[in-house]
Amino acid sequence: METWSVDQVCKWLVEKNLGELVPRFQEEEVSGATLLALNDRMVQQLVKKIGHQAVLMDFIKKYKQGNQELKPTGGPADTSTLTPAQAAPEHEQNPSPTSHGDQTSLYPAVLDNRLIDQRVLKQRRNVKHVLARHKALQWTKSYILPEFPYDVKCMLVEQKRPDHSMRIRIIEFLQADMTKYLEGSLYPTTQQYNDVVNALLQAHPFLDEDGCGFFLWKRALKDRFKYIRRPIEDDEQVMRNKCKFGHRRGQTRKSLADIQSNEIKIVQIKEESAHLDSEVDEHISWFQQEYMKTERDWREVDKRMSQTLEIRRKMIGGQTPLKDILKMFPFLKCPYQMFREVQILTKTDIYKKTRHILESYSENILTAFSVLDNPINTALQEKMKHYTDEGVLKYMKMTATCLLLPHVFGDEPSLFVVVNGKVHVSTPVLEVKNPFHINGCEFSLYLNKEKLTKVDDCVTALAALVSAFRVFGIECPRRLSQTFNFLETLIFDMQSPQFPSLKEKEIRSQPPIT
Repeated sequence: METWSVDQVCKWLVEKNLGELVPRFQEEEVSGATLLALNDRMVQQLVKKIGHQAVLMDFIKKYKQGNQELKPTGGPADTSTLTPAQAAPEHEQNPSPTSHGDQTSLYPAVLDNRLIDQRVLKQRRNVKHVLARHKALQWTKSYILPEFPYDVKCMLVEQKRPDHSMRIRIIEFLQADMTKYLEGSLYPTTQQYNDVVNALLQAHPFLDEDGCGFFLWKRALKDRFKYIRRPIEDDEQVMRNKCKFGHRRGQTRKSLADIQSNEIKIVQIKEESAHLDSEVDEHISWFQQEYMKTERDWREVDKRMSQTLEIRRKMIGGQTPLKDILKMFPFLKCPYQMFREVQILTKTDIYKKTRHILESYSENILTAFSVLDNPINTALQEKMKHYTDEGVLKYMKMTATCLLLPHVFGDEPSLFVVVNGKVHVSTPVLEVKNPFHINGCEFSLYLNKEKLTKVDDCVTALAALVSAFRVFGIECPRRLSQTFNFLETLIFDMQSPQFPSLKEKEIRSQPPIT
């Protein structure tokens, strides 16, 4: 068979009722030698139907084991009916004329007897093996397990508990073996499932874990057949059963027109996607140029930021580096654009809510026992002695409230605000210089240890800090969770047993912060 041409292989396929595989074998130029060199994965790529795969793999396996001989015109030869001379190899039937002269056509009697004895023993073993497999093929009382790969055999001999991948391999071999006996059918009966699983557990009792192994292995075997049947659309039996059991109720096999229509839709989607990409590139280029200008068209900025919101949220959700996000959409560095993005996403005016929180809770926070001796509170009291204007005093109290929030809730202050110091964290954090200096106070928002933007007052700074976590999808540090729980509960009207929302606060009196 190793010397067969592609045409001889195709002729053999026709004789084996596998004629529909001929075009595929001709296309791949599968000769006799190529056919014998195929492994299981190659057969699966070459042949689509499971039944045909099983037939080919079984033939290749048996041929390699020497259990059958194949000729291009007569199919597999039945060695049980051959005479010793017919069963002899080709080189024995046609010996070289230079080896023994005129005696080349005669065999010694002793050699004939040995050859006959060897072939008789081999035929008996083959017949015994064929009869045993024939019983399994007919699904009688017993089922004979297939020959598992070497690593599976080792695991079974050592009686090791199989892991997930090893279970899958065992199930795959059982499913392929069952399909071969069912002559390509993918619908075993319940009794056939039972026979296979019983044979497995009787041969290897340690696989019956906690007495539930039968049901687990049977379920896994059924799921494997379902997995094999799911993508099949060209098998009559599979399609008939899918329609029968409701998998394709009211549907028919796709026609050529449907396939062409789907291909046209795919082309249209690709064209629209390419067009969308070009539009996004145009927006990004415009953002980068406009951001460098001293006088900006804010109305156009708002419009384009709204048009690119969806793609921007997808990029942020897809873990695109923040450095790239800010390079493509530099206006996210502006507090106003961050506030606007939060308002689109949450329907909340974050600046207005933040100002209301600082005004409403400033007295309670500044008089809390935990901050009475805090240096920030002490500096506030000293500065307030020099001013009498109510507006200035109110602004100072709001600034102190903003700086003292993490102290009140027992969080790490350096993750929230750095006063007259250097930023050392990558998460969003505020930097404040000269907090109670009327004309020299500076607030800055840092991200990834770099200054993102500079703001004018404590309200804008705190709102920008909360917005940065929301807009850029950054998880709040665990050591800052209590402070942010307080802020987000009140800003976004979230339900919290610890802090009432602003809507609830309007209904009942303001509770003291402890």
